[in-house]
Amino acid sequence: MDRIRIIGGNPLNGIIPISGAKNAALPLMIASLLTSDTLTLENVPHLADVEQLMRILGNHGVDIAVNGRRESQGETYSRTIHFTCRTVVDTTAPYDLVSKMRASFWVIGPLLAREGQARVSLPGGCAIGTRPVDLFIEGLTALGAEMEIDGGYINAKAPKGGLVGTRYTFPKVSVGATHVMMMAAALARGTTVIGNAAREPEVVDLANCLNAMGAKISGHGTSTITIEGVTSLSGARHRVLPDRIETGTYAMAVAMTGGDVTLEGTNAHLLDTALEAIRRAGAEVTETASGIRVVRNGGGIKPVDVVTDPYPGFPTDLQAQFMGLMTRSSGVSHITETIFENRFMHVQELARLGARISLSGQTAKIEGVQKLRGAPVMATDLRASVSLVIAGLAAEGETTVSRVYHLDRGFERLEEKLTNCGATVERVSD
Repeated sequence: MDRIRIIGGNPLNGIIPISGAKNAALPLMIASLLTSDTLTLENVPHLADVEQLMRILGNHGVDIAVNGRRESQGETYSRTIHFTCRTVVDTTAPYDLVSKMRASFWVIGPLLAREGQARVSLPGGCAIGTRPVDLFIEGLTALGAEMEIDGGYINAKAPKGGLVGTRYTFPKVSVGATHVMMMAAALARGTTVIGNAAREPEVVDLANCLNAMGAKISGHGTSTITIEGVTSLSGARHRVLPDRIETGTYAMAVAMTGGDVTLEGTNAHLLDTALEAIRRAGAEVTETASGIRVVRNGGGIKPVDVVTDPYPGFPTDLQAQFMGLMTRSSGVSHITETIFENRFMHVQELARLGARISLSGQTAKIEGVQKLRGAPVMATDLRASVSLVIAGLAAEGETTVSRVYHLDRGFERLEEKLTNCGATVERVSD
């Protein structure tokens, strides 16, 4: 099994190209089930989750053609993938595929809208909380679907004539449920109004793509989304937006180690709240013509309190990374997690590096230390794994991170990107 080996102490200097967003690419890929035409997606990252979803879509009858090329600037690997689902050959998403990645459950929306039925295994994914599917069930039921849980599967059936537009307000914000209901409503009869909808950039990206396919969606980016159902959707060409979580992760790595790095091909407005927290911690963050420049020279890291919240709040997917940064701050900071109830599993691993962190309910108290020391640590989920990398970059001596398959789910060519900026990072196999 692969491990990441890090020798800490080097500042980061140079350019890091930011990949396409995993959290945008996955629902965009699933949208290909809504049309018999070809959906072409540009800037798709090469990640384990993307590869797994391609296998799942292939099981439903999606023909997939992949093109890759080297960009001259930044040497970033970019992929254009063509998805064509002439005919849905199977409306069942089996346990052995869906259990490996939670987002694959989202096929239930397009399958139900296009075929009038779906049988989808209850989802798997990172163990960062229960993340129930009740919001998905309630939203699709509001569109007229009959939903039944049987033997670990959800059996869904649309009414005769297809799904019907409705007004539905989510009791809590859910990005995944917003994705699914928006895709399902795109082919429903009549108008659907979604209240308390997720406002994340990835939701906006999906809506923009669906509109390019012929959907009639408005209000995306606000808490109220309106979808006027259409009878069919066509193909389209769409570019996946930059990964704001990868952007924030590398910005925090620079703030942790010191140095001067340009994060190329990204957009600061995708993560204003997180970048402001990084500025408060003592780094300079400025927009450039090509992306974002992050600099920290001289002064130490200042303690900053953050609370995770749905967009535009501080992203839960950057909570672990920010905790890694705060382990070296000059005082006491607090991080409160409001999205998932079990997302502090990285605390014990950071403690192995010398971090001083205590938990009280959903709040972590981090007492900054002068130095961290390298040690063997284990990744527990996708974002936790990269928080250990950030800590290891600043730790004295050698840090080895095991179970890096978590990293491969969401960070494209991480070792290469960090090494190109002066870090000593390598992947080793047992």
